[in-house]
Amino acid sequence: MCPPGSPPARAVPGAAGMGPLLLGALLLGLSWAAPPGHEVTFLPGLTKQPSFRHFSGYLCAGPGQHLHYWFVEAQSNPQSSPLVLWLNGGPGCSSMEGFLKEHGPFLIQPDGVTLKYNDYAWNKIANVLYLESPAGVGFSYSEDKKYATNDTEVARNNYLALKDFLRLFPEYSKNDLFLTGESYGGVYIPTLAEWVMQDPSLNLKGIAVGNGLSSYEINDNSLVYFAYYHGLLGTELWKDLQAFCCSKEKCNFHDNSNLNCTLKMEEMIQIVEESGLNIYNLYAPCDGGVPGSMRYEGDCLITHDLGNSFIRMPMKFSWRQNLFRMPVARNKVRMDPPCTNSTALSVYLNSPEVKKALHISPDALEWQVCSFEVNRYYKRLYMQMNDQYLKLLGAMKYRILVYNGDVDMACNFLGDEWFVDSLCQKVQVARRPWLYTEGGENQIGGFVKEFTNIAFLTVKGAGHMVPTDRPLAAFTMFSRFIKNEPY
Repeated sequence: MCPPGSPPARAVPGAAGMGPLLLGALLLGLSWAAPPGHEVTFLPGLTKQPSFRHFSGYLCAGPGQHLHYWFVEAQSNPQSSPLVLWLNGGPGCSSMEGFLKEHGPFLIQPDGVTLKYNDYAWNKIANVLYLESPAGVGFSYSEDKKYATNDTEVARNNYLALKDFLRLFPEYSKNDLFLTGESYGGVYIPTLAEWVMQDPSLNLKGIAVGNGLSSYEINDNSLVYFAYYHGLLGTELWKDLQAFCCSKEKCNFHDNSNLNCTLKMEEMIQIVEESGLNIYNLYAPCDGGVPGSMRYEGDCLITHDLGNSFIRMPMKFSWRQNLFRMPVARNKVRMDPPCTNSTALSVYLNSPEVKKALHISPDALEWQVCSFEVNRYYKRLYMQMNDQYLKLLGAMKYRILVYNGDVDMACNFLGDEWFVDSLCQKVQVARRPWLYTEGGENQIGGFVKEFTNIAFLTVKGAGHMVPTDRPLAAFTMFSRFIKNEPY
């Protein structure tokens, strides 16, 4: 039940006493009416307003929890097109990045003022709901201003927000539903799917996770191989890592108690995360230049906790547990992921005209790409996603796509490939190249391996944000997944 102040569900005036045919016709005629005050009628930065409708406002995600959404109808046939939910990761990062820099219909330009239409927008074939989650992220807020949360709470709140969306837009309740996300969305999406699959009123068809965090241990172990075979470590360090971290042809770079292994892993991490390489795209430049490993802003030491590798949390033993423990924040700080630049996004979304157009609440915080507070106090409860994936696969009716840009180091392709292999599903199509058409010519988009109801796919030359780096390849992949066509 939504708290007081949430927008009411749409009612049909004078519907009482009408015959079913007349009422049905009236409902059909009203089925595309906007929730009161949610439709975006003029969006600053566009030279021409869109032909499709879009909406922005708040969804109830439990008592006092207001999650901001931006919903874009499909550019053709919204009535019959699937409904796709998108979540960015973090934890604590905004899905407005997915909207305005990856696959939304409008892409922010460097001036922070202008928007351009995206030729490869995912709403060309689907109705897409971008949700800022959890409360404290972006324009989403909680009435009690408390933003400590955890994986289980977030899954439940995302489910409640989705239900509230379908209360406001009941015309989409029977459409095919897909849950999609990237990065820490690798946890958000499968845990949300557990809720959705138990609700028979929702027409869940599948999930897609891009460069997702699926297993901390596998992500850690695979990153060392990725780094060595991409020429980052050198033969001496590689030999030492094998000598100190491996035995009987099995390596443990994740939580090895051998002190020599710990010291060599520290060397490895300094190269991968702190030398100035772009952890989100090995072959892309580092926005803002090569940063120091840490810097001071106000009274607060900033370290970056968005790569999700070598997680800093109390476990049986974690060699890195004390190496990168975040100090208590005494000042509110801005937290951009390393080698990224969110200035244009921040300038645009914080402009009064844009906030007015998007119906942003005066209770919302200043928009930032990632929330330091949400990330700092977030409690990670799951170390791997095997149980969630196996539950979905066991139902035998959902299709799953795990895709990775192959030059990302935050959640590398090798780790997600190992993870999908570890689910021990029956191989249907052996690993092979997949193609897409650009300029009238076929090009290799990457590689794909298909199992019963799940596929693992790489996107060649893409980093952590696949649609930003390879928009046409990403759109082709998304289209084939949504339409259940061969990759």
